[in-house]
Amino acid sequence: MLTTMPELSNGADADAVNSLRSAVMRLSRRLKHQRVDESLSPTEMSVLGTLARCGRATPGELARKEHVQPPSMTRIVAMLEAKGLVRLEAHPEDRRQKVVTQTEQAEAMLEESRRKRNTWLAELAAGLDAEEWAKVRAAAPVLEKLAQL
Repeated sequence: MLTTMPELSNGADADAVNSLRSAVMRLSRRLKHQRVDESLSPTEMSVLGTLARCGRATPGELARKEHVQPPSMTRIVAMLEAKGLVRLEAHPEDRRQKVVTQTEQAEAMLEESRRKRNTWLAELAAGLDAEEWAKVRAAAPVLEKLAQL
């Protein structure tokens, strides 16, 4: 069931949207600082995360998923390949294209990164009371849905 869009002229809805935007941005910035490998840009980490979630993909598919231009994705993939984090393979149906696959090194690095970020976030959450933590747990699937739209 779809609900109506929050009314931005309504003080409560406008405040909630503003607060959500601000909190998500601040939390995102802080999470980005919890990196395992400082040599990777946030965009490179995001591409590796997309490959981990979605599996192998062409550079064009990655560009669409990451909301970047194809030439930019070509450069990102080349940098990741040079670092040994992805490999390019022949496309099974189109010889003109390549498919990007993450390496075991990338998988291990992503796992360590998730562990570090989860630990950091769990330490923050330890400062919440039971009611606040229950609200965060309930909000998590909703925030995930917003991130996928």
